[in-house]
Amino acid sequence: MMDVQNQYCVSRPIYSIRAFEHVHERQIRETKSLKERFSGSCRCSTKRVWNIVKMYFPVLGWLPIYQIKQWLPGDIVAGITTGMVCALQGLAYSLLVNVAPVYGLYAAFFPILTYFILGTSRHLSVGPFPVTCLMVGAVVLTLAPDSNFMQPGNTTGVNGTTVMVLNAAARDTQRLAIAMSMTVLIGVFQVAMGVVQLGFLVRYLSDPLVGGFTTAAALQVVVSQLKIIFNVPVGNYNGILSLFYTIGDVFKNIKQTNLVDLVAAVLTIIVVMVVKEINAKFQKTLPVPIPIEVFVTIIDAGVSYALNLSGHYGAGVVNTIPRGFIPPQPPDVSLFSSIAGSSFSTGVVSYAIAISVAKVYAAKHELTVDGNQELLAFGISNIFCGAFSGFVATTALSRTAIQESTGGKTQVAGLISALMVFIVIMALGPLLQPLQKSVLGGIVVANLKGMFMQVLDIPILWRKNKTDCFIWVFTCISCIVLGLDIGLLTGLVFELATVVIRTQFPSCASLGNAPSTDIYKNMKDYKAVRKIRRAVHVGFDAVRVFKKRNKALKKIHRLIKKGKLKFTENGLVPVEPLGVDNEAFEREQDPELVKEFEQDMKGGTSPNTEVEVQVDWTSVLPVNVNVPKVNIHSLVMDFSAVSFLDVMAAKSLKLVHFLMETLTKDSICHQ
Repeated sequence: MMDVQNQYCVSRPIYSIRAFEHVHERQIRETKSLKERFSGSCRCSTKRVWNIVKMYFPVLGWLPIYQIKQWLPGDIVAGITTGMVCALQGLAYSLLVNVAPVYGLYAAFFPILTYFILGTSRHLSVGPFPVTCLMVGAVVLTLAPDSNFMQPGNTTGVNGTTVMVLNAAARDTQRLAIAMSMTVLIGVFQVAMGVVQLGFLVRYLSDPLVGGFTTAAALQVVVSQLKIIFNVPVGNYNGILSLFYTIGDVFKNIKQTNLVDLVAAVLTIIVVMVVKEINAKFQKTLPVPIPIEVFVTIIDAGVSYALNLSGHYGAGVVNTIPRGFIPPQPPDVSLFSSIAGSSFSTGVVSYAIAISVAKVYAAKHELTVDGNQELLAFGISNIFCGAFSGFVATTALSRTAIQESTGGKTQVAGLISALMVFIVIMALGPLLQPLQKSVLGGIVVANLKGMFMQVLDIPILWRKNKTDCFIWVFTCISCIVLGLDIGLLTGLVFELATVVIRTQFPSCASLGNAPSTDIYKNMKDYKAVRKIRRAVHVGFDAVRVFKKRNKALKKIHRLIKKGKLKFTENGLVPVEPLGVDNEAFEREQDPELVKEFEQDMKGGTSPNTEVEVQVDWTSVLPVNVNVPKVNIHSLVMDFSAVSFLDVMAAKSLKLVHFLMETLTKDSICHQ
């Protein structure tokens, strides 16, 4: 009869054959039901076809139920406001891609048209984003640096050498070809990922990883704009330590700074940041946010034109915004092999930014967003945009916030914003030619405040989870030192390594009971919890114990055959004193013993069947073998956190089960 002190109470149902049969029968019924539904879903019907069409063209789902009186006024106000900001940001972000500003307007116009039809988010403002623009611009500078377009001029130097001049037209044409080809390839990758349902890949881009990456990208953006803000010559750098080389060139040529451009940029940064703070503080009071970028652009263009800042003071101006659309050129397919890696990483980052913002506003308005459909929508939008000489499009949190806060309810607001950009392209473009580039650079820098504020997440992450804090810092430093593409890959590898390490070396804690409750907490964190009287301590090597017992039984068997041991009422008694005190405990594991043990398991042999002798392993043994004392009643295995079992796990469980049957005669409970 079992001792009362060794009785256990299991609060959850124990696994049993009957329960297994019940679950198996239920699975069979569910499988039959699934087959019936699948066979029914394969039947062609008008309703079925219409549902498939709406799945791939979400606009057909919400446009027929569009509430004109309730939604249209808000969409009009949001579209006009967002459209003006989107046009100006398109001009500014073109500087990051190193193409003419007019192509920034194309990037702010064409993607909205396709996303209106294919997108599942009703609040996203689709268009260029500084991080992805910088990633494209880095590839553009790598493949088309200024040094590749130097040609002999018509003048000679002091020593009679021919002076080399820059062929700016050929350089700009090649850079545009690279940017648009990369945009098309990004779209192809995104469509392919959407077709094979790879939207889950963004799960590996955790918030700390994205936070460190975007903060480093913001710093890279600021450094890339220094040459425009100061209007000084800077070399084309990309890759490892490129940020520091650029800063070095800026300081080396600091004496050539154009003060007109510098003052205009500093004033733009201050004014834009101050007004944005006012917009945020009085968000509930103001009917619409103040479009300060629009006002700054109009004022600077007027002042620059009136004072002729370009001619009198050498200020750098846009100067190339024609009226109407420039005929597009086809993408250069020969470039695909050299930009494939960068295009894939840019496409993943672009999608990760868009889907994260979309989910925020979908949750706020109790809507749903289809991740795989979003991949298709942005992929087709980028292909369409690249075909018309635009560059990569995603979304920007600032523009989306403006569109949502000003009353935008659907993508009709996005369509109206595209109409505003269209008006700028067709009519207002030439009026912006006197606009200073340094003002556009100042607008870019001022819109990065939110990214830099992510630095405040570091102390919060340190208090909550130090591993996430290390991921944030490591990714940020890697992207600053190695560049955005290699830095992002390095940060991702580091993140996955932390997951593997934490899985292989989990933390264990001793739990104590809170008095008068059934709550158990870590005794190191809570002083009021009470230590449980009986605790389970696994401090022995079960394989070694088994082999030691096996060895002892074999010796006992030989001694019985030789007549050196005999049976008495008190058990086995040696004819001569042979015993030793059984107090050995060895932690190390002998590989040979493990190998021999596995061979015994495969052969089905057991020492207990070989020698039918009952041995008290807690007493003094009659042979000279040290067997560790082990007192085990039950083994409880909690598999609630286990998602799957592979072959090695099954083999290990079989090993544990065999050992426990051998080491104890008590019951083994599985949970």
